[in-house]
Amino acid sequence: MPRRHPWSLAALLLMLLLPSGPAAAASRTVTDAAGRSVTVPATVSRIVCLGPGCLRLIAYLGATDKVVGIERFEIAQKTGRPYRLAHPELLALPVIGPGGPKSINQEPDLEAVLAVKPQVLFTSAMDGAVAQAMQDKLGIPVVVLSYGAFARYDPKVFDSLKLAGAILGLEARARAVADFLASAEADVRARAARAAAAPGFRKPTVYVGGTGLRGAHGLTSTDHPYAPLQWLGADNLASRVTDDGHAFLDREQLLALDPDILFVDAAGLSLVADEFSRQPEFVGALRAVREGRVHLLYPFTNYLTNLDTIVVDAYAAGKILYPEAFADIDPAAKADAVYAFLAGRPVYGQMAADFGPLGAVPGFVPHRPAAKGQ
Repeated sequence: MPRRHPWSLAALLLMLLLPSGPAAAASRTVTDAAGRSVTVPATVSRIVCLGPGCLRLIAYLGATDKVVGIERFEIAQKTGRPYRLAHPELLALPVIGPGGPKSINQEPDLEAVLAVKPQVLFTSAMDGAVAQAMQDKLGIPVVVLSYGAFARYDPKVFDSLKLAGAILGLEARARAVADFLASAEADVRARAARAAAAPGFRKPTVYVGGTGLRGAHGLTSTDHPYAPLQWLGADNLASRVTDDGHAFLDREQLLALDPDILFVDAAGLSLVADEFSRQPEFVGALRAVREGRVHLLYPFTNYLTNLDTIVVDAYAAGKILYPEAFADIDPAAKADAVYAFLAGRPVYGQMAADFGPLGAVPGFVPHRPAAKGQ
C-alpha cells in the first residue's frame, strides 16, 4: 500500500470544499472609484449606466451592445455629446430614470431598473454611501466610476476605464483608449513646443468665452485651465483672474485683457451670438473681434467631460495658434478620426451641423481678414 504524504488528506478535503470549474469563476470582487468592494459576475452582458459621463465611458469601451436601459436626459438633450450621436440605437432602449445633472446622488426609477434585469449597474459622480444603499435595495452590484476633477482632463478617468474594462472583459480596449488619448496629448504638446522654439516666436494671448457651468453663459464665462489650451501651452488670459477653476468676468475685465485671439466655446454659442447682436459696442471694442480673430471650439464639458472633444479642440486650436506646426492637420478630418476611434462613429458632420465648422469664425461675427502673420 503506497504511503500517503502527511498533507494529502488536508489538500483533498480543501479541494472538495472549494468551488471548481464554472462555479469558481461565477463572480469576483473589485474596488470601485468610491473605494467600495463590489462583487460582480465573472461574465457581464447586461448593464445600466447612471449619471454624468457614465454611458460615455461604456461607449469608449465599445460596449454599448451590453446596455439595456437609458436615462431620459440622454434622449432629451441632443447636442454636444459625440457618443450619443454615434449610437442612436441606444435611444430606443427603456428609460430607467431621469438622469441629468440634477439626478446626481439621486436614485433612478428602481422598478424600471429591475425591469430591464441588468447584471451590473455603473454610475458616476455618486457618493459611495448612496451607491451602497441603492445596491442593497436592488440586489444588483453598483459600481461607481469617476472622471476625477470636474470639467478637467484628469488622468483618474483612466482608472475607471480600466475598472469597467476589467468587469466587461475589455481590458485591451481600455488600454487602447488610454494609449490613444495619451498619444494625442503628447503629439499636441510636442507640436506646440516646436512652434514656441522657433526664432522670433511670440506667443499670442488667448481667451475662451462661453464656457458652461450648470448651464449656458456668454463671453464673460471662462475657465482656467481649459484643457485644449493647456495642452498647447497657450497664454490663457483666464489665468490672470482665476488660479484654478471657472470664473465670471465683468465686461471691463475682459476689455482690459483684450486677447489677441478669442475662442468661443459652443456651450454658450447662442448667448454669445446674442451679445454680438445686442451689445455691438462691447464686443466691437475687443481687438480680436475687430481683426477677425474669433474662432469656434466645441464644448467638451457636456454631461461631464467629453475626452474626445478635448482632443478635437486641441488640434483645431493648434492649427490657429501655431499654423506651421499643425500645417498637416485638417481639423474636420482629425475630428472624424478621433470620434470614430473613441465614440465609435465619425460624427463631425453632425457636430458641425449643430454648432458650425470647428475653428471657423462664427457666422454672427463680422468677418474681417486677420492681420498678417496670424
